[in-house]
Amino acid sequence: MVKRPPAMLTIALLLLFGLLFLAAEVVFIPGTTVVGFVGFALLAWGVWLSYHDLGTPAGHYALAGAGALAGMVLYLGLRPKNLARAALHSVNEGSVRDVRRADVPAGTVGHTLSALRPAGTVLFGEERREAVTRGEFVDAGRAVRVLGIEQNRIVVEGA
Repeated sequence: MVKRPPAMLTIALLLLFGLLFLAAEVVFIPGTTVVGFVGFALLAWGVWLSYHDLGTPAGHYALAGAGALAGMVLYLGLRPKNLARAALHSVNEGSVRDVRRADVPAGTVGHTLSALRPAGTVLFGEERREAVTRGEFVDAGRAVRVLGIEQNRIVVEGA
């Protein structure tokens, strides 16, 4: 014979975890996700079990209590003040340098800081830039000349 846990404990745990899942859905995982559905299912199962195992008056109390607490969780979680705390207010003003711009035009001469095998670092004036060759290897400290910019890469050859 399988021993069942006490009905009150099971119902209380179902309602508690249902409310916790619902609160996690509202506060931490906004949107309609599995967590919200699981929380609602646990609440519904706990209320159904309270009607089934404890009778109609206890079921009414469980339904009213779960409904009131779920409503309070939704109200507190969805207030504009609480939503504003989770919203992103800063604006990212950063940018990246687009190597397709001709700031290193064809014919510019630079010196390799690392070996190009076939990619590496080249110094053009005061700027360090990543560059590639067309397959040949160039040792560090050698002069290179820019052939052009292809697919966002500076293509160089040994000078």
